[in-house]
Amino acid sequence: MKIDIGIPDAQRQAIADGLGKLLADSYTLYLKTHNFHWNVTGPQFNTLHTMFETHYNELALAVDEVAERIRSLGHPAPGSYAAFSKLKSIEEEEGVPTAEEMTRLLVLGHEAVVRTARSIFPTAEDANDQATLDLLTRRIDVHEKTAWMLRSMLA
Repeated sequence: MKIDIGIPDAQRQAIADGLGKLLADSYTLYLKTHNFHWNVTGPQFNTLHTMFETHYNELALAVDEVAERIRSLGHPAPGSYAAFSKLKSIEEEEGVPTAEEMTRLLVLGHEAVVRTARSIFPTAEDANDQATLDLLTRRIDVHEKTAWMLRSMLA
């Protein structure tokens, strides 16, 4: 059935494409955070283990929200490692970094998600797509705050 939500097809496609990149970055950051939760060691183990768990649980909910927004726009959400690897801007890690390096890498990951989210704003604004703008604003807020908290642990 044709979608008629007041956003032309081409704009819905462009927004969905941008959200696909946000989904890929968010899922990659989720996986990285979960990996670090499992493998963190050292004097800050308990603090980081617990913090990383909070972060990956929040990301698990976020990826669902982003994917559902893509579907609401009438497009399929990417959902495979192969698709995500083509769309993501966040690199995966080889081996097990130190706790401090894990924290630094997660700061970089959250900052990357913020940049990806911001890159979608002009297209969503041009389309007068308040639902996507709201989603992007909420994601930016979460990731900027998380990056700040992680960065504070490195001071």
